[in-house]
Amino acid sequence: MPTPLHSQVAAQLRDLILTSELPPGTSLPSEARLGEQFGASRGTIRSALAALRHEGLIGGGQGRPPVVRDTAVGQPFENLLSFTAWAHQVGRTPGQRTLEIARRGASAVAASALDVPDGTPVIEVLRLRLLDGEPAMLERATFVEAVGRLLFDFDPDQGSIYAHLATHGVDLYSARHTMDAVAADEIDADQLEVEVGAPLLRERRRTTSSDGTPLEYGDDRYRPDRVTFTIDNARPASTGVNHDLRIIKETS
Repeated sequence: MPTPLHSQVAAQLRDLILTSELPPGTSLPSEARLGEQFGASRGTIRSALAALRHEGLIGGGQGRPPVVRDTAVGQPFENLLSFTAWAHQVGRTPGQRTLEIARRGASAVAASALDVPDGTPVIEVLRLRLLDGEPAMLERATFVEAVGRLLFDFDPDQGSIYAHLATHGVDLYSARHTMDAVAADEIDADQLEVEVGAPLLRERRRTTSSDGTPLEYGDDRYRPDRVTFTIDNARPASTGVNHDLRIIKETS
């Protein structure tokens, strides 16, 4: 079945934005000019632009010309666990390259997060995560052994670890995320294609089951030029108490 013309137009404009041929702040041509360029009706152009607005790639509207944004695309907090699901949701192509899966003794930091003694056998995973083929995040995950051993019968390069574990009945119920900044070490720099010491965004994650049992400790490091985080909250006028907190991961 042929791809609709509005999808073709959106795809071409999206590629220009994501490759920085249309950098942030650039005003797009008028609907009439775009129609001439793509041989499309004004309605088709409007549909294409609406798709790009929905993805967060352009701003404007309501009489204002469309302007390229910094390609920030939001992710609801409840999906923060799954890089793969989030990338698909925002129209990007996720990828991964598994560097290591190993059984070894838990480090002091991981042991503390998992509530086990230092040196307890755990399963460690090191993966490079990609967006549209480009390195975006280096994932370090440490699973308790009973959960992590399920990964030895799974190819992590073929999809989501969390989805695989969920199909095997693992209760990945909730997580606490801590965000900060770190300098890239030699492994980070080599895999993410940055200089040693370059600033990275770090997300440390402690995932638990519905009864509070720790299952995973994560230390994920993102290139800040490709992924950023935004926190949104709201305060009811009647109480003055923050009641709605969302953490949004964005691509750049």
